[in-house]
Amino acid sequence: MKTTRRVFLGTAVASSMALAGSVRGAAEERKLKIGVIGVGWYGMVDAKAALKVGGVEVAAICDVDSEHLTKSADELEKLQGKRPKTFKHYEKMLDEKGLDIVIIGTPPHWHALQFIAALERGLDVYCEKPLSYDIREGRAMIEAAKKHGRIVQIGFQRRQSQAMKQAKEFLASGEAGKIVQVEAQIHYQAGTKDATPQDPPTVLDWDLWCGPGPKIPYSPQVGHHNWRLEKTSGHGHLVDWGIHLIDATRMILGLSMPRQVTAAGGLYYLKDKITTPDSLTVHFEFDELPVVWRHRLWGAQEYNPEVSNGIFFYGDKATVFVNDSRWVVLPKGKKAKREEHEVHTDLGTKHMADFLEAVRSRKQPCCVIEDGYRSTATVLLAMIAQESGSVVDWDETKEQIAGNADAAKLLKREYRAPWKHPYQGS
Repeated sequence: MKTTRRVFLGTAVASSMALAGSVRGAAEERKLKIGVIGVGWYGMVDAKAALKVGGVEVAAICDVDSEHLTKSADELEKLQGKRPKTFKHYEKMLDEKGLDIVIIGTPPHWHALQFIAALERGLDVYCEKPLSYDIREGRAMIEAAKKHGRIVQIGFQRRQSQAMKQAKEFLASGEAGKIVQVEAQIHYQAGTKDATPQDPPTVLDWDLWCGPGPKIPYSPQVGHHNWRLEKTSGHGHLVDWGIHLIDATRMILGLSMPRQVTAAGGLYYLKDKITTPDSLTVHFEFDELPVVWRHRLWGAQEYNPEVSNGIFFYGDKATVFVNDSRWVVLPKGKKAKREEHEVHTDLGTKHMADFLEAVRSRKQPCCVIEDGYRSTATVLLAMIAQESGSVVDWDETKEQIAGNADAAKLLKREYRAPWKHPYQGS
């Protein structure tokens, strides 16, 4: 194991040096001009990651909240010495001359329309996860990416985790034996705000925020950050945060999509505060092995907090646990000694550096849209199974749910007028 560990450490060092080199090299080239849609939180995280990489200028930002626009423009002006132009409507920002790249940091019910509009204007796109709100949007986004031939990166930052890459190498070496089952989980205490319907703040265009989704009553709970646990905009914890671990599992084991999905759970503690399950268990049946997901969003004390966020790979020779910055090997046998490896990665900066390098080289980055689609569709199938209360059999080739009309209806959500769904099939 010492030789293997040296190889892993060498890989991590080489990776860090490569990132540093890309930052220096980017600063010496023509600055790429970026527009950001959605600057309330993660759009700004991505924008600042791009500035950290270097060789870019955030030239324009867009948000339906005027307070977000002002605060973000102030911060960006301090960071880069130049104030970006500000827009309320993303179409007007996309028409701005000279943009090279668009970062999409809005809630997922807006991703498809903004993504396709950016591609139609010849722009490269960095889109946060999940790729789409529904599965049919994802297919329309793939087709648009193929048609326009632009560089696309999806925000699955865990693909940059050195801990996960090292765990992948270890599992591929066969030292854990045959991997028979995977379990992934993220348990945490979700913070909630006032869920009482009320008038939106004067700085926020709530009708435009809801956009193609249903226009639901505004409350501090569903506006801005906490839309993640609202069914009409975020689909809940598995689709928002758990998707990272499902994508990492697929990456580590080279999985495609599950052929069958079952789900059980509901609202047991946070009822009347959120609209998606606060407790959920999902069984994804891949051809290669089962993957089980669990989450709990209320304040139970964890027996072992260090594994409340991560993935277990159960092999017939050893079990491997991995999270963003640590991987642990638990070999089989009473006297076997566990091995712990800690390696930290600046995930967001490295993922953005990978994208910006792809934009300059015109070679696709590490998370192409097809992979983003598969991971997004996988967790959306879980929510379809939970909502329909049924077993979902997925035909990946045909992209259809077989023999289950009620579940199949949930592959595509009807848009609110005047917006039109980009996928025109059923």
